[in-house]
Amino acid sequence: MTEFKVILGDITGANVDAIVNAAKPSLTGGSGVDGAINKAAGPAVFQECISLKSHDGIRCPVGEARITGSGQLQCKFIIHTVGPIYKDCGEPEELLKQSYINSIELALKHKCKSIAFPAISCGKYGYPYEEAIDIAFSTLNPYLSRDIQIYFYVFERDLYLKYLNKLSLIEKII
Repeated sequence: MTEFKVILGDITGANVDAIVNAAKPSLTGGSGVDGAINKAAGPAVFQECISLKSHDGIRCPVGEARITGSGQLQCKFIIHTVGPIYKDCGEPEELLKQSYINSIELALKHKCKSIAFPAISCGKYGYPYEEAIDIAFSTLNPYLSRDIQIYFYVFERDLYLKYLNKLSLIEKII
């Protein structure tokens, strides 16, 4: 059985099959993780994103996921998912769960053996750290038996320590 790994670092350098991008619905790049991934991947990924079918500028609704090539990144794929904006959403927990589920299901469909997640919705989208971490671990835990290595990449030390603390609590239970 595999286990969760938490890394303090830049997700764009992750040596995995798929990197998850915490994107905005238009998939046209943004700030934070989205901006870093788009910048590192280069213009080919941006072009692939804007070529995806759009409905009123929305290429990826909240909770859903889309997959593209990786451009200049070393991974095989970028999986773009849109997490909920915490204060603007009536059911943020369910939408955040769906972001994780739809992302990992796309990775499995494309035969990925490893995936790197950022802290979806924890930055500009304002999701409380502890709650978001609980959702991430509980949602993805059943996938550990599916032959895929799951990494969490965080670049903020405080958030990294919260992930490690939660991970140590999970390991004590098991």
